[in-house]
Amino acid sequence: MKFDLHKSDRKLAVLIDPDKHKADELYDYLNGIKLIDPDYVLIGSSLIHDSNIEIVARITKSIIHKPLVLFPGHFTQLNDEVDAVLLLSLISGRNSEHLIGQHVLAAPKLKTLKSDIISTGYMLIDGGNLTSVGYMSNTHPIPREKADIAVCTAIAGEYIGMKLIYMDAGSGAELPINPAMVKKVAKAVDIPVIVGGGIRSSDQLDDYWNNGANLVVIGNALEESNEMLSGELKAREKH
Repeated sequence: MKFDLHKSDRKLAVLIDPDKHKADELYDYLNGIKLIDPDYVLIGSSLIHDSNIEIVARITKSIIHKPLVLFPGHFTQLNDEVDAVLLLSLISGRNSEHLIGQHVLAAPKLKTLKSDIISTGYMLIDGGNLTSVGYMSNTHPIPREKADIAVCTAIAGEYIGMKLIYMDAGSGAELPINPAMVKKVAKAVDIPVIVGGGIRSSDQLDDYWNNGANLVVIGNALEESNEMLSGELKAREKH
């Protein structure tokens, strides 16, 4: 299956964190996700406590028949079970390890993968608290009210060859990204825009889609709330 995102899309993805879902506890959660019928499933984490990512990916593919996309926090997460890899460059930061260092280490493995490799400009946006990705990457997020910085960063990412822009407040963010910032970024670039982090309601999904997001990613909220799950079902029925 293929990850094929376009500028006109209004799609939904669910992010699965292998650290939070052991293989033998995964089935009920995945069956709940299946009811939502997301367009894509992302898998990945800022931390990997054990090497179960391939097992989780394999189980996920057996239950949810949608494109499975790796959202890697480290090059060791690369595997042959996914349909596509978001090759993330943390363009909002100034840490060379996450601009090119991890990519160099990943290069031999990337060369052997049959998955689609998609260059992705990853922009960390302040979500009101220190998230795992902010801590692990040792970078400062773009301030949530500085849309001009986000716009310039996204434009730069497009011009250096990124195929996607991923705006993320981080897993467990207290505050989601301001939809007004998303609108300005989406208007400024000709490549698809992905938004994630801190999303806790189906109304927020509509806000992002209506402001130019081409793919909205949810994760933690589904793990924490059955109400969010039912809300997503209704949101999917509308779209």
